[in-house]
Amino acid sequence: MKKHLRAEPEAQTAFLAASLRSLEETEYQRTAPSLDVVSQPQVLSVPTKHHDRASVAVLPFQNLSGDTEQEYFADGIVEDIIIALAHFRHLYVIARNSSFTYKGQAVDIKQVGRELDVRYVVEGSVRRTGDRLRIAGQLIDTSTGAHLWADRFDGTLADVFDLQDQVASSIVGAITPKVEEAEIERAKRKPTESLDAYDYYLRGLAVFDRTITVRSTIDDALGLFMKAIDRDPEFAMAHARAARCYATRKSNGWMIDRAQEIAEATRLARRAVELGRDDAIALSYGGYVLGYVGGDLDDSAACIDRALALNPNLAAALGVSSWVKACLGEPDKAVEHAALAMRLSPFDPRLFAWQFNSGLAHFCAGRYDDAVDWAGKSLRHQPNYPSAMRVVAAGHAMAGRFVEAQEMIARLCDFDPALRLSNLADILPPFRRLDDRTRYIEALRKAGLPE
Repeated sequence: MKKHLRAEPEAQTAFLAASLRSLEETEYQRTAPSLDVVSQPQVLSVPTKHHDRASVAVLPFQNLSGDTEQEYFADGIVEDIIIALAHFRHLYVIARNSSFTYKGQAVDIKQVGRELDVRYVVEGSVRRTGDRLRIAGQLIDTSTGAHLWADRFDGTLADVFDLQDQVASSIVGAITPKVEEAEIERAKRKPTESLDAYDYYLRGLAVFDRTITVRSTIDDALGLFMKAIDRDPEFAMAHARAARCYATRKSNGWMIDRAQEIAEATRLARRAVELGRDDAIALSYGGYVLGYVGGDLDDSAACIDRALALNPNLAAALGVSSWVKACLGEPDKAVEHAALAMRLSPFDPRLFAWQFNSGLAHFCAGRYDDAVDWAGKSLRHQPNYPSAMRVVAAGHAMAGRFVEAQEMIARLCDFDPALRLSNLADILPPFRRLDDRTRYIEALRKAGLPE
């Protein structure tokens, strides 16, 4: 079909072909792939050096459009390819936010493999000219530097999701053909039918993921996500990301009309999980907001658990799972999930949140030195993160280091002058165990938070 009709086979066909070829290959072909670029997917033995599963990182694709304004679009293409790959349980996929730390750099593939601890790396480019789109990609074995697969995919802007599917299917087919049909179908599902909505969503992500969180960027991101929802009222991920912006406003003390904003955040979160029953990102962020802003820990945990069942490689899902486990009184499980999130995305801009979750969990477990240590790491990554400031202050106070606790409270009050013990409930996590809540409040009282 490809040779005579110039038609790309569907994903199922490609995987079936790869499976059949794998049965006929010799031991030499399985263990010693050619160093040349191959035009068809090549079945490789699953490496054991790094993980039980094949491990892959997708680096930022080059923007060949000649327009720097299209950077967000090229980045969004890679984001969706990574999400598609992460659905496959037999793959260990590094999160986008860590692989993107190499953006704009001349990279040594073997070094990337060592730093991210992956066997395979994907590089590529995106060219968008008017309505025409070309995505090119290549798969490289980091242990040898060998190019194992390379191809390019052409179409119109309306074909963008199909092109992404073809890239992801080719990568998976080149690594291993053992893919369940349900995973294929889930990976192929389009996030939205509206290209305008998709464009606004990608712009919102680009704003939200800036390294330092400030109020203006969260407001800008929220506005872009809401525009995406206006273009497609059934866009689950846009609802979830918009709700997530409200959660950030709450934790930083930036809400103006609390009742109205809490109601809107909860509405967006519930709509996100309703629309995104099979969307791990929508379930992760929607579930988190239902817990933190809406105060419904049971619904929150159920949504996040479903997200992890759908996509066990999603660092964001593990990150919010660590938070909800801490709130539910399962601090050891919370620390474990935070560690997994950081392992999947070691250079993530949201790393500070997962470090804070570890600190919160250690505080709940009564390990106050560990709580201070992890929350302190969070502050080194995000200096204006009041949630981490509170845990540092509380941990120092419970450990009897009152001078350090008071210094952190002074820093916290400079950032949020309106914060008092009397309104602390407005931003506290919804602890299930009464003792966790009581110790946290008492610790901040000892640290010197004003009444």
